[in-house]
Amino acid sequence: MPPISQPLRAVEPWQDPKARPYIVVDNISKTFGSVAAVKGVSLSVYEGELFSLLGGSGSGKTTLLRMLAGFEKPSSGRILIDDIDVTDWPPYERPVNMMFQSYALFPMMTVEQNVAFGLKQERLPKHIIRDRVKAALDLVQMSSYAERKPNQLSGGQRQRVALARSLVKEPKLLLLDEPLGALDKKLREQTQFELVNIQERVGITFIMVTHDQEEAMTMSTRMAIMDEGRIRQIGAPHDLYEFPNSRYVAEFIGSMNIFEGVVMEDEEDHVSIDSEEACCNLYVTDSAAVPVGSHVAVAIRPEKVMISTTPLAGNRNTAKGVVREIAYLGDISIYYVQLASGKIVQAARPNLLRFSEREVKWEDEVYLFWRSENGVILTS
Repeated sequence: MPPISQPLRAVEPWQDPKARPYIVVDNISKTFGSVAAVKGVSLSVYEGELFSLLGGSGSGKTTLLRMLAGFEKPSSGRILIDDIDVTDWPPYERPVNMMFQSYALFPMMTVEQNVAFGLKQERLPKHIIRDRVKAALDLVQMSSYAERKPNQLSGGQRQRVALARSLVKEPKLLLLDEPLGALDKKLREQTQFELVNIQERVGITFIMVTHDQEEAMTMSTRMAIMDEGRIRQIGAPHDLYEFPNSRYVAEFIGSMNIFEGVVMEDEEDHVSIDSEEACCNLYVTDSAAVPVGSHVAVAIRPEKVMISTTPLAGNRNTAKGVVREIAYLGDISIYYVQLASGKIVQAARPNLLRFSEREVKWEDEVYLFWRSENGVILTS
């Protein structure tokens, strides 16, 4: 009997050199007077993606979104949608719709009238408007609220109406500017999955701006980290979290322990780094070649750091310290451990036991350990 072949893992479009991008931003820049808000940004987004632009205030993410919508004209560069150059097209001619953080619903119109407004502006036949509005409201589960006014709806319901109004025109690209920012935490978490499910059902390409890391990680197929008008790194959420390409990205996404050191060995299967901060030898197996003698930083996520009250053998990736603080977060606790060098290291542990039953407490002397494959060497 021939061996059973394993199913091949599907190649994502951005991993396929033959795949054609649906949205192309080609070396876009935007200046306001002497201030450069966006600086030579290039990226490709594929059909059906939910792509996020993530960054702090002033990073250029909203300006880039507004250029995609046509509300701002680039100072240089091009924007292509489905192989058509739309750089100079006004907003109303682009196959694009935008959902704003404020939702911008008309207060005197009913839910049904709000959703139908854009279709009426296009002077479509009444029966087409009726059918498309009904389908859009069914999609976001708001059909039973069709006759209500916006002030009779909750924040989450208004968000759904705004989404229905954005989708009813069947755009090729939907832009979302902080779409969940006005919702409370619990409703925002619930709505994240609803929005992803809707996006998968309609198949429209979404580009979302957010400053919420958890939101971007939960919802996105890929993300771009922006800083000072440039893109620092593009990748799937797990790639950016596990393999940041710079210290900026490592510290921007989640919490990170970073140790400075000097490369002592650069072998085929590992890199050895001497670090006074870590008070130990840092041994990293998953790393690109790094020249001996170069100064680097090694990043380790807190959840990868194990903590124990008993000594551990060896000096590789093993440090000794004292627990100075414990942050209790319900499902996990973060232990802040001070090493002999003065460096504070974070170690995260799931709360599997009640607080009073835990072995590690304040001011305990503890030992930290992490696996060699969990360190990431940062050279920039």
